[in-house]
Amino acid sequence: MKVLVTDPIADAGLDRLREAGYDVETNYEAEGDDLLDAVADANALIVRSGTQVDEAVFEAAEDLVIVGRAGIGVDNIDIEAATSHGVIVANAPEGNVRAAAEHTVAMTFATARSIPQAHARLKGGEWAKSDYLGTEVNNKTLGIVGLGRVGQEVAKRLDSLGMNLVVFDPYISEERAAQLGAELVEDLHEMLGQADFATIHTPLLPETEGMIGEEELAQLEGGYLINCARGGIVDEAALAEAVADGVLEGAALDSFETEPLPEDSPLLDVDDVVVTPHLGASTEAAQENVATDTADAVIAAFRDEPVLNALNAPSVDETAFPRIEPYIDLAETAGKIGAQLLDDRISEIEVTYEGDIASEDVELVTASALKGVFQPLEWQVNAVNAPQLAEDRGIEVVESKTHQTEDFQSLVRVTVRDGDAELAVEGTLFAGDDPRIVRIDGFRVDAVPYGHMLVVRNRDEPGIIGLIGTVLGNHDVNIAGMFNAREVHGGEALTVYNLDDDVPEAVIEELVADDRILEARGITLDEPNGREA
Repeated sequence: MKVLVTDPIADAGLDRLREAGYDVETNYEAEGDDLLDAVADANALIVRSGTQVDEAVFEAAEDLVIVGRAGIGVDNIDIEAATSHGVIVANAPEGNVRAAAEHTVAMTFATARSIPQAHARLKGGEWAKSDYLGTEVNNKTLGIVGLGRVGQEVAKRLDSLGMNLVVFDPYISEERAAQLGAELVEDLHEMLGQADFATIHTPLLPETEGMIGEEELAQLEGGYLINCARGGIVDEAALAEAVADGVLEGAALDSFETEPLPEDSPLLDVDDVVVTPHLGASTEAAQENVATDTADAVIAAFRDEPVLNALNAPSVDETAFPRIEPYIDLAETAGKIGAQLLDDRISEIEVTYEGDIASEDVELVTASALKGVFQPLEWQVNAVNAPQLAEDRGIEVVESKTHQTEDFQSLVRVTVRDGDAELAVEGTLFAGDDPRIVRIDGFRVDAVPYGHMLVVRNRDEPGIIGLIGTVLGNHDVNIAGMFNAREVHGGEALTVYNLDDDVPEAVIEELVADDRILEARGITLDEPNGREA
């Protein structure tokens, strides 16, 4: 078996592969046609961020089993193309967690005590002792944006140094935050208003791009901002201006929207902004860890063993797969709908199987339901890593089965909860493979689970359905299907509309302006987002 390595990794990873008996070839200059030639007979490809692994690579590498990313980010790997070609993609997210957390702590002290600035002036012959009055972290409040792996490690370290911790993470449970000694805050501005220091530990997603801008920086007035996560989360021009104008005392960044950092970046003109060239994972231990973790993934793939940190590799008995396959997408869709309709923080997810499906191995189906719940949360979420995301965030996952079912041969129910609040979405298959959502929060419906949906709760009064149809028509949104249910005559009703287009915000606003409409939400099932009034 041949392993092609096209970006430098630590020798420890290469040695492990050779010791396992595999042929390891390094080619750090390969790109374009040279890369396609080099990968043509490879069984595994190991990369970092320098190699673009696109559709053409998978087309050229007919014998490729796995692509291993020696690090976390997989922006340079076309995972969809890998999946279509049957190639596993695995990254190494754990290897540099400690290094990234330690660099965050180091940058916190660097900006709080003006260490780089004082160092530079002393090297230049100035004894500028009286020019720097530092800030101690003891008894100060640390605001953490994103309590994932790195955020949790930063929390542990700075908590031990006497800091008070507040966290903003829409998908972490209060219990998990409390375990780390942190207070969970519902609103980003509220958290920043409490913080003396704020550190960022969230992936770069459409919803996090530009998350920290002028308004958010104003909430952190008199404090310090540290970003060792991803560039693009912070508005760099606004940050430079905030520090220069004294809104913030200082800032420290290790990652930037454009890398290398351009010479005309406004960050370079502000003395109280500390910058480092993306060094968060640059420790000897971290490089060895990601190299050996990636090597272990390749070895497992070659041996047909489960691949840890696989991003696209479901595991199920080959003979059972045809029986559960139709339920995988159904469970994921039910999870998406439930997560977008529950107006609370999710602390528990229950996946229930009734009827014939209860006799099957449904681990992959449950993981797919979790994927649907978490898809607005985390870049790269899939059926493989969704269970780990639940564990990391302290979200309880319950799987239950019963061979009894009232109305259908098989039924899958995904229930999302937060304390007393809960919402259940149920689905089944008609004629063997035709998916339907048949119940939402107890209301019986018959909804086709695809594309764009509008879910409306309203008083059961004459004229409501006509109103909704008129509003949609006035905004050129065509109704493909409609499914109405009610509890009792004159009580509360729920209607699900399948639409040809996404629901404009103006439609939501116009609907809820009517007192008879209790709630209206647009849901897009082929995109991980939804809207509510």
